[in-house]
Amino acid sequence: MNKLILPPEDLSNEAISKRLTTNALNNVNNGLINKKNLVYLELNGCSGNIISLLNGQNPDFEYAFTSMVNILYSNSLMVSEGEKAIAKLMNALEGDYILAVEGAVALKNNGLYNIIGSWKGKPLTGLEAIKLLGEKASHILAVGACATHGGVSAAKPNPSESVGINKVLTNKKMIMLPGCPVHPDWFLGTLAHLLLYGEPDTDNLNRPLMFYSTLIHDRCPRRPFFDRGIFAEKLSDKTCLFKLGCRGPVTRTDCPTRQWNGHVNWPIGDDTPCIGCAQFGFPDAMAPFISYDTTRVVKDE
Repeated sequence: MNKLILPPEDLSNEAISKRLTTNALNNVNNGLINKKNLVYLELNGCSGNIISLLNGQNPDFEYAFTSMVNILYSNSLMVSEGEKAIAKLMNALEGDYILAVEGAVALKNNGLYNIIGSWKGKPLTGLEAIKLLGEKASHILAVGACATHGGVSAAKPNPSESVGINKVLTNKKMIMLPGCPVHPDWFLGTLAHLLLYGEPDTDNLNRPLMFYSTLIHDRCPRRPFFDRGIFAEKLSDKTCLFKLGCRGPVTRTDCPTRQWNGHVNWPIGDDTPCIGCAQFGFPDAMAPFISYDTTRVVKDE
């Protein structure tokens, strides 16, 4: 009986995604697991997550996508346009697929504040699309802050009445990948885990524990300054940025060890406080991003 090819494990958080994607690619190439269909749906947002994913490395996003899954629809990446593109989206409903969604769902005017295309001569709203695709998906990944809880798209005054996709698909379980944007590793690692083992272990907010289990504050290289009460007074200072508004004490991601842009740096490494973009409630609950009010306290959710 064939078994999955699983090399020796490096269980450090920064290596988890690479290990998972490498294992998934090897097992697909060796015929031990099958590629699955993927629909990547963009709703009300800035497309920041798909841009972030395109900057992924080791493996890069294009290689991982084309090697691990069959992309049935992605309005930013596909060649087809207009109703030909939407036809591919509708055809996906005939089979099994994983649904990845970035962007919030606009509810205003029955969804007309977010139209993703035209189908049979009528506008297709994001609201209609998420209901159609979400109900039949084998797994759902909410990609980025807007998809998980509304994010910037739902920030006050929220004229489009945008919400996270869980407010529309109330009876569907989904994996939450908050972030503005999501880190490429968080998405690709979760996708690879689905292919290899099924759904990953998650916390009470449905975030994968392998990426979202630990507070940034607990692994921040500036934590010793916090413990000694040495705080930065301006952004160029190399000490703890807590009193300038850093949200590391309430934000759960592995940014300190994983880092961004090819794993070379991250906000605090560039003397910028964490703004809590991967925490539910961002941006409203995390603002102001820079603060000199030392009495302000933000609670972990």
